[in-house]
Parts: sequence; C-alpha cells; structure tokens
Amino acid sequence: MSAILERVDEEVLEAPNYDGEFDAVVVGAGLAGSAAALTMAERDLEVLLIERGSSPGAKNVFGGVLYTPTIRELVDLEDAPLERYIAEKRFSMLSHDDETAISISPGEWRREPHNDSYTVFRGEFDEWFAEQAVEAGATLVTETTVTGLLREGREIVGVETDRPDGEIEAPYVVLAEGANSLVGEGANLKATESRENVAVAAKEVLEFPHGENVIENRFRLFGDAGVSYHYFGEGAVGEAFGGGFIYTNGDTVSVGVAYRLEDAAVNEQPPEETLNLFKSHPRVAPLLRDARTVEYSAKTIPEGGAESVPDLAHDGAVIVGDAAGLVLNNGVHLEGTNMAVESGYHAGRVIADANARGRTDADALEAYGRALEESFVVKNLERYAWLQETVEEDRELLFETMPTAFADAGAEYFRMDREPKAEHANRAKRAVIDALGGWRGLAKLALRYRKVVT
Repeated sequence: MSAILERVDEEVLEAPNYDGEFDAVVVGAGLAGSAAALTMAERDLEVLLIERGSSPGAKNVFGGVLYTPTIRELVDLEDAPLERYIAEKRFSMLSHDDETAISISPGEWRREPHNDSYTVFRGEFDEWFAEQAVEAGATLVTETTVTGLLREGREIVGVETDRPDGEIEAPYVVLAEGANSLVGEGANLKATESRENVAVAAKEVLEFPHGENVIENRFRLFGDAGVSYHYFGEGAVGEAFGGGFIYTNGDTVSVGVAYRLEDAAVNEQPPEETLNLFKSHPRVAPLLRDARTVEYSAKTIPEGGAESVPDLAHDGAVIVGDAAGLVLNNGVHLEGTNMAVESGYHAGRVIADANARGRTDADALEAYGRALEESFVVKNLERYAWLQETVEEDRELLFETMPTAFADAGAEYFRMDREPKAEHANRAKRAVIDALGGWRGLAKLALRYRKVVT
C-alpha cells in the first residue's frame, strides 16, 4: 500500500478504518522510523509506517555520510543504493584566503566494510530501507501528514492525520518525524529547541557536465572510493559558528554549510549567501570548477547535545532519531544517521517486548531510554556535552585567529630565501604561540580540549 487512499475507476474513496488493525504507528519513514518499523515487523507486530512525502526520503535534506554498522546488522546492504565509500577524511582551517589541512586515509577504509561510511542520496536510500520494512511485514503509507496524537487520559492511543476519517488508533506510537518535530512539540512531549541549539544547513548537489572521471581526477580517487572534506574558520562560514563540507557522490558532489541559526539571524547571514561565499573561497572553488547546480535544499539540525534530549518514553509513545535530538557534531565527529538507526532499533525491540507483556505504560517503555544510555548513542553525546559551550567561548580564537596564525606559520616555515631554516622555524613557532596567548595560553587551550582526544 503506497497511500491511505485507494483509486477505483478513477474515483477517490475515503480512507478505510484501520482502528485495531495495527499494533504500532510510526510517524516518519526516515532512517529511525524505518529501523523501528523493520524491527517490530520482524517480531510479528502489525506496523503502520506513515510518511508525509511522496516517498520515503523525498523531503529529507542530507549532505553527509551514512554510517551503516547497525543497518548492516539489520539488512543485507548488497543491493542498497550506496554512492561511494569514504576513503579519505580531510579537515581544513580556512582564513580569508588560506587553508591549513590534515588528511586521513587509512588503507583499512579501502577494504570492506569500508569503515561503514558511505555517501548516499537519502531519497533513494530511505525508499530502499523502507522497502525492507515493508518486506518484513510493515505497511507503508505515503503523502499523509500526522497532525496530532490521540489520547485517552494521559495515554497516547494513536494519531490524527490529514486524511478523511484520518484518526488511526494503535497501542504504540513511534515519533520519528525529524528535527522539525511539530507533532511531539504540539503534544508537549518535548520543548521547542532554542535557536542557539539549532543549526541551519544549506546544500547543493553539483554535477560536472564535461568529461569523464572528473570526480576521480579532481579528488584523486579510484573506483568507488570517495572523500569527505570538512572546513571551519571564517573562510568557511564567515562570523558564524559552524563549517562547510564537500562530499563526493557517484558522479556529483554535495557541497554545503551548516552553522548556528542564532548566527544566521544576528549576523544576517542567509544560508544561500553563506554557501556561495564558501564555494568562492580560493581553496574551494578549484574543486568545484565548471560544476553546475542541479539541486538546492536547506534544513535545520538539532545540536543541543545530551542536555537537549527530551524524555524518550511516554505512555504509549517513544521519540527517536533527530526528533529526540540524537545528533553529534563536535567538528571532528559529525554523526546522526547511525544514532537514528540505533534509536529506531532499540525502540522497536522494546515496544515488541512490552507488547508481548501487554503493557503500554511509560515505565515499560523506559527500557528504550536505558538501552540508548548503554549504547554508543548517549555515551557519545555525554562525552562531548561540554564541547559546544567551550567552542562558543573560544569562537574568535578557533574560527578567526587560529586559521590565520597556522596559515602564516606554514608560509613562514616553508619560506624559500637565503635565511637559515632555524630562523623560519622560530618565527613560525612564535606566530602560533603568540596567537594562542603564549605558552600559558597554549597550556590552557590544551587542557580545555584534552577530552577530545583522551
């Protein structure tokens, strides 16, 4: 079933009454929602998976990397629509016209399962992943918007939709509606996040119309290998707190920026304008030369970390994925897809267990939150909970002073003239140390950020 309405002789009939036919309703057929639906269907629950787009992933804006360790445990990825595996990660500091970068490309990443890191088009992958849930027994409904939740007292007993006779009762509801979680907020299951804890992202997909193997040649690639390039500093997003990115797809590249919504408002930095400035940087523009835009999109990303995760279990409902704020972005680790799938899997498993015991209360569903706490999801969020605030305090140093200082130091260290190398090395060292506030400042900075690597 692809829609809650069926056509007979070109006539549109009212939606049938599904009350009592489903054990669970999943709101949103993204990674978290499909993982939950798949997990429950494989445990013999009748699951309704509702997607507001024309197909799963149709409304999903994504410019990053799909991390597949949990997906690979749930389904066979042999026929999955993957673009390229990530063979190289590159991190760059950009000043106004300089770049200082470090590249990481372990040989292990070139061997399967390729560090479980792939670029994908979410419209294609999400549709495929939802199909796996359908094959397991779930029912997929598209072009249907959930507008609210049904309650009996405190207990959630189903959903309201925009379809005729669109109330659907079910003992369990999984809210996997993404960062713009209007249903969860409207039902007071979570608070509206402040704009300091939300990032705005703008992304373009670019194609190279002339010549074969342009991506392979420009990014030094072979076969299905790909890259993820990450940039920060004023050359990436101006005065904002955030960064830019480039990811290689099969025959296109995804390029974009992500930065705090607060900065977009206060600094009057529209996403499209910020993206255009990033693309025009002298160290970025050559990688995109002659490319033309075939797709533009924008989205919001929750970045509140562990402190912004709402109560995950309620009477008759759980919250998963981006709707639960399960996104990690510390500048080095940019993850969310793996957290979404992991949360959907644990939610589905706990609901199946609760259903077997005939319980729908929050106490029974709290096992979902405990499972996340014991998994990498919450542990990783808690590990870096301090980082956003610390980086904000050091914003000028990290995003403006350091990129310029390291670029100047690099130019000095490798300067070719008739002076001894020792003179250049000393000046290069002094440029960095002075920028960091001397040896005392360097020691304080190392102490402040020691937990990134320890």
